Amino acid sequence: MRWLGPIVADSLLVVLFCAIGRRSHEEAVLTGLLHTVWPFAAGLAVGWIAVFLLDRGRRGDEPFAGSRIRPTGLVVWLSTLVVGMALRVVSGQGTAFSFIVVATLVLALFLLGWRAAVRVIS
Repeated sequence: MRWLGPIVADSLLVVLFCAIGRRSHEEAVLTGLLHTVWPFAAGLAVGWIAVFLLDRGRRGDEPFAGSRIRPTGLVVWLSTLVVGMALRVVSGQGTAFSFIVVATLVLALFLLGWRAAVRVIS
């Protein structure tokens, strides 16, 4: 259960990232959202699977926490970005350099930012 909240938060933030992007380009947000979300959602899933596998093989008292920036947040962020961009290339979606820069920064803000806020608050 320690993973459910962070997975839901990350998922909602990836959807928000895609919705903001569609809206900023004056594209239909609701009708095309799935088209934009799926590569990043797949990358997010790969990241969380990697976190589970890393946590499972870990020895020691301190398990990975879903709300930690390191290593969980970094693994999830980088996987969402890299796998998401790779899937966009394979599926013929745009990957202009400016989009990669914006996606890198916004996904970092979203996926690492809430974890930083949790750390400051607690």
